Amino acid sequence: MSTVPKPTMTPQEYLVREREAAFKSEYYHGETFAMAGATREHNLIVGNVVRETGNALKARSCEVYPSDMRVKVSSTGLYTYPDATVVCGGPEFDDEQFDTFLNPTVLFEVLSESTESYDRGAKFRQYREIASLKEYVMIAPERASVECYIRQADGRWLLHEYQALEQSATFESINITIELSEIYRNVEFLNPHETDLQPK
Repeated sequence: MSTVPKPTMTPQEYLVREREAAFKSEYYHGETFAMAGATREHNLIVGNVVRETGNALKARSCEVYPSDMRVKVSSTGLYTYPDATVVCGGPEFDDEQFDTFLNPTVLFEVLSESTESYDRGAKFRQYREIASLKEYVMIAPERASVECYIRQADGRWLLHEYQALEQSATFESINITIELSEIYRNVEFLNPHETDLQPK
């Protein structure tokens, strides 16, 4: 019995549809994958990260974007929407629509129960293929936890972890420091015993 091949979509077809779609979807190997809606906590953290990072970089040649901007992993063909993207030294785009970055410097992902394994595994493996990427940051929404993976000169990725609201996270690749209490401002943790200090 022969199998019916799954219909595939070209990257160009994906971009045409995506730019008209009401909801965002990732694209990989001819398939699209709808992105689930985000929680209040998720959106608060993203907003805090974009605000604090933008303020810290306002005198520098870096730009900070929320999740409406796509990133393409050119070597694998993945199109995805990081929760926040920092681009330094001038953005490079996939086409003349100027809505898909090719050269992110730092990528932020706020984890969720449904995406954590993907963000830590397959997505991070693909992100590592981006030559310009210097730092990958994963932020937990249910407790104070910021993990920064920094690319070393020899290609290894070094992990720095911050797990208390009274700490400050240093994003070495762009030389800025942000207090975790600001990253988690107005976020209510589901289990207050996960951290010693609640954000004000």
